[in-house]
Amino acid sequence: MDTKELLKKVRKIEIKTRRLSDHIFGGEYHSTFKGRGMTFSEVRQYQFGDDVRNIDWNVTARYNEPYVKVFEEERELTMMLMADVSGSKLFGTKNQFKDEIVTEIAATLAFSATQNNDKIGLILFSDDIELYIPPKKGRSHVLRIIRELLEFKPKSKNTDIAQALKFLSNVMKKKAIVFVLSDFIADDYKQTLKIASGRHDITGIRIYDKHEETIPNVGMVQMEDEETGELLLVNTASKKVRQNYGKFYNDKVDYFKDSFTKSGAGTIDCRVDESYVKKLLGYFKRRG
Repeated sequence: MDTKELLKKVRKIEIKTRRLSDHIFGGEYHSTFKGRGMTFSEVRQYQFGDDVRNIDWNVTARYNEPYVKVFEEERELTMMLMADVSGSKLFGTKNQFKDEIVTEIAATLAFSATQNNDKIGLILFSDDIELYIPPKKGRSHVLRIIRELLEFKPKSKNTDIAQALKFLSNVMKKKAIVFVLSDFIADDYKQTLKIASGRHDITGIRIYDKHEETIPNVGMVQMEDEETGELLLVNTASKKVRQNYGKFYNDKVDYFKDSFTKSGAGTIDCRVDESYVKKLLGYFKRRG
């Protein structure tokens, strides 16, 4: 993709996702993800209905009338976006590829965080850490994240979610809001997720295409494994082949849901032909 085309695409995504974050997600994001606590702001005269526990007795004694301490939410947070850039996320059959949906969701979340003056960072991972952008604030930083999501070419086509979560724990010492965007066709990350969830507020967003769930009966077909590049001749007419594939796929989905639920992390299932807007809003409202 040349620079002009890339900038055009970045601008298109910015317009679409910024509108969503401004009109829909900003408030939901703010109410869902609270700041680190309350910080003292000022002292003012007591008003009817104020909590008596907030009376500042020193000031009250000095002025001979009740004064209360006012606290504000210490708002600043850090959001980390973790996007799977392995081979399997290039799959897509209905209008959009999975990687396009990943970019739009990530951009929407990033602009929602920016609206609340939070920092945003990015980790792109395969079976290794492909790219790390440390958290920063501002529109130009979000646009850089969108550019990387659109244009980045990974070195590996394999996936290792555990490795990515270990890296997160190493670079983020303070609590962060973390969104992991992947199809989660992976395993062996349950324990690492549990450790990371002890420190961070983690949500797994599973992005998938309905045509991945089953293999249609179309006879002998040559298939390429996106992650290994291996070419295989598959007899899709075989009921056993279709059943084995179905079991393989469902096992990965069950592992994802079980791992995240038991770790206390959130989950969102987002099919490429469904509205991710409704999915995100529903999730924020349930948590808010």
